[in-house]
Amino acid sequence: MDKKKPKRLRRIAAGRITKTVRNLFIAANTTLCDDVCDALRRALAQEASPIGREVLAKILQNADIARDNALPICQDTGLAVLFLEVGQDVRIVGGPLQDAIAEGVRQAYAEGFLRKSVCDPFTRANTKDNTPAVIHCDIVPGDHLRIIAMPKGGGSENMSQARMLTPAAGLDGVKQFVLETVEKAGANACPPIIVGVGIGGSLEEACLLAKKALLRPVGAKNEDDDRLAKMEEDLFRKINALGIGPAGLGGRMTTLGVSAVMKPCHIASLPVAVNIQCHVARHREETL
Repeated sequence: MDKKKPKRLRRIAAGRITKTVRNLFIAANTTLCDDVCDALRRALAQEASPIGREVLAKILQNADIARDNALPICQDTGLAVLFLEVGQDVRIVGGPLQDAIAEGVRQAYAEGFLRKSVCDPFTRANTKDNTPAVIHCDIVPGDHLRIIAMPKGGGSENMSQARMLTPAAGLDGVKQFVLETVEKAGANACPPIIVGVGIGGSLEEACLLAKKALLRPVGAKNEDDDRLAKMEEDLFRKINALGIGPAGLGGRMTTLGVSAVMKPCHIASLPVAVNIQCHVARHREETL
């Protein structure tokens, strides 16, 4: 009886990962993604407030200047958040994966002249290199390594919330919680914002789902669940009816988009998280 040979693992050098992480964080911090720029232009066309239109025009002008001069789009260049898809047929050689990522973050924030914002929670002493990064890793079939770099600013993160609702709260309770969170955030999250909603799982998974939801192209329809698609559309209208407007100065466009992700949860629980992203919605990715 013939024995099948074990599949050969694909080797990816740690140094290549470091270089990729470095380049992704510099690019994410200096060049706003096309989907975000397109959403800002749509908002500018729809905004009725003269002050709101002026704010949106300045945001777009700022993005152009940052791109053309390789400068940070915002002075808050973010906590280094990464989402990884690691193929189960991949082997990292030349050093640990976490160390390769940390070195890439160090190089990006030093060589890209990006503000280092990571500190001790109590002493507030700065780590001086923007590490450690926040790494979320999924093991998937295949022999690839997908790296998504997502610098996340403190202002919008501070306005994010999670809550354990009762199952009886249902869809209406989820929507009410999202609206309350956005209204409470007001101008502090640098609107127009993007709203990520995570529903289900456990407390910590709901928070992760909400952050992952922010990676969907802004304004893209939810193709996974018709219920969520309708909820997103309803929340988009209701959030923009709050009157917070660009920069919190009043107007029609408080949000550029709402994205939701859902997973099954325990029969006794209804976990919900809202992760707010400011108008500088930065992320870049590469697959090795």
